[in-house]
Amino acid sequence: MSTGTPPAEVQIDEALVRSLLRDQHPDLADLPLKRVESGWDNEMLRLGDSLAVRLPRRQMGASLIESEQKWLPVLAPTITFPAPIPIRNGIPGNGYPWHWSVVPWIDGEEADRSPPAADQAPLFAKFLKSLHQPAPEDAPQKPFRGIPLADLADTATERLEALSGATPAIPDVIPNIWDKALAAPAADERRWLHGDLHTRNVLVRDGRIVGIIDWGDMTTGDAATDLGFAWALFAEKSARETVLRDYGASEEQVLRAKGWAVLIGTALLLAGRVDDTRHAEAAWLMLERLAEDAD
Repeated sequence: MSTGTPPAEVQIDEALVRSLLRDQHPDLADLPLKRVESGWDNEMLRLGDSLAVRLPRRQMGASLIESEQKWLPVLAPTITFPAPIPIRNGIPGNGYPWHWSVVPWIDGEEADRSPPAADQAPLFAKFLKSLHQPAPEDAPQKPFRGIPLADLADTATERLEALSGATPAIPDVIPNIWDKALAAPAADERRWLHGDLHTRNVLVRDGRIVGIIDWGDMTTGDAATDLGFAWALFAEKSARETVLRDYGASEEQVLRAKGWAVLIGTALLLAGRVDDTRHAEAAWLMLERLAEDAD
């Protein structure tokens, strides 16, 4: 079961980033640098007013950066929200072992701290429709998103059992929601997915969604995976219903989306309880909203 945020496998500091910029992108090397975020896989430093540097902090993140560099420019013309498409690519150097990126800075707050207004629900549905296009054969596939829910049945059972004695307890109806999702027909599709649309990867300003970040987990498969994040983002039941209606989700997709919301919510809750209260609080809200929408 989750042990929280993985430890960094390299030390990333301002001196290292400046040396990489100086050697590979010297026209950017003297811009102000400010550490912004350290996530599970990457470090982010703001570079000047309009750029950011994104560097893997562990081996697993290295492949995700390379996936962003290859595929995000392909997806960018179709999606309806801004995304940090790499504008400069970096390579290993100065003792740093992996590829890295310079991306546009998107000015907004993460959605757990600045939730989107209910009127953003139609725009979020439009974004998902713009993203969920058929993917090519060589598009990335991940073992933990987009796949049949049956492949994750043991994982869900372990998570629900681990949380059975949690305080406060998860809503009693959550296991039943999972069972209904598991019984729904599996999807047979290969659509582009973001795969990780939790609240800290959606940027909001004045109630408006202004950007979608952290595309390293982009993958292909069941579109219901991304639909499940409606319960993470929108506090109002009517807004969640609007996302599903405007997207055109079928009854089976809605059931599977709820199953993905259970999987994601329990994963974030277990990890967040170890060392990240923001993830834990967002996960509790997600599961409570699922319970509110139970049939």
